Amino acid sequence: MVTDATAPVEAGVNEKAEGATRIQGINRRLILDAALDVFSAYGFRGSTVDQIAEKAGMSKPNLLYYFPRKQNIYVTVLEETLTEWLGPFESINPQGDPLDELRHYITQKLELSAKRPEASRLFANEILHGAPAITDFLKGHLKDLVDEKARVIHRWIEEKRIAPIDPYHLIFTIWAVTQHYSDFSVQVAAVLGKRTEEPDFYEQTARSIAAIILDGVRVRDDVSPL
Repeated sequence: MVTDATAPVEAGVNEKAEGATRIQGINRRLILDAALDVFSAYGFRGSTVDQIAEKAGMSKPNLLYYFPRKQNIYVTVLEETLTEWLGPFESINPQGDPLDELRHYITQKLELSAKRPEASRLFANEILHGAPAITDFLKGHLKDLVDEKARVIHRWIEEKRIAPIDPYHLIFTIWAVTQHYSDFSVQVAAVLGKRTEEPDFYEQTARSIAAIILDGVRVRDDVSPL
């Protein structure tokens, strides 16, 4: 019987490669999570690679092996944030009930703001500074997606399933309100006090926001077309 003597060697090499890849993935995640905390606290200009490395629990040379420049880390963190945020937006179903689809999106968007407030603040800070790192993304993929969903909303309006409102302003309103609770969390906590610490705070908030916004898009006989 002929046996392949190289098989055990190849298996060992593959296992080592998989192990190395797994470790690299873990280290990248540590760096990006640490970078999110640092960038959201100090901004791009006020942050240093040393701060990120210390937060990630690794040496600066080790960090630079994965990301050679601070800019690389920053853009990756922003792109991850936008990809995560756009997931629920992309999942809006044109064939679904408009109020249910919008309610679900509002709830998911608020959950993301609650789960990762640092990401929301980082994005807001980037926008306030003119979005130099993600201008192409905003004018490209984001604009295309917003145009697509605006057409969906416009079709709902034509089918008289929701009131005649401007689709873009509806989208902007949802973004502004849901991100307020992370971007202005200090203000929210100052006004509401211990209510923000209640386990169901964001669930109650989502219901209130959805009720306010959806009440404005319900079909009514007394609403004039825009």
